[in-house]
Amino acid sequence: MNVATTISNDTPYYGDEAATLGDRIVAAREAVGYSQKKLASRLGVKLKTVQGWEEDRTEPRANKAQMISGILGVSLVWLLSGEGEGVLEPADTPSGSEDIQGILDEIRTLRTDMAQTTRRLSTVEKRLRARL
Repeated sequence: MNVATTISNDTPYYGDEAATLGDRIVAAREAVGYSQKKLASRLGVKLKTVQGWEEDRTEPRANKAQMISGILGVSLVWLLSGEGEGVLEPADTPSGSEDIQGILDEIRTLRTDMAQTTRRLSTVEKRLRARL
């Protein structure tokens, strides 16, 4: 048995069952047509940081994982565990309508904005609690 192609007799080396967080980040990034550099820019991190996540050398913090899911249009649960709404299969992808792409882009932007607003709200709440 070739170790490079299988983990065990039943589990392929790569597939939904064997995919890592890094694999799912790559799949979601490629599905929306982003380069590593573009994703890094959208997240406000260095290119090496995204490369580390995709190569499973490091993992994103919770706030960055939330931003990744929003920007790439996948559920946070899928991104972290592989369960739930993830990358659409090519047959499930809408047929190139610019209107649909615009809506999806707006949803991604809103999810990112929501994550940032949630972090700001948490910071303000902490400041308020410190003064009470």
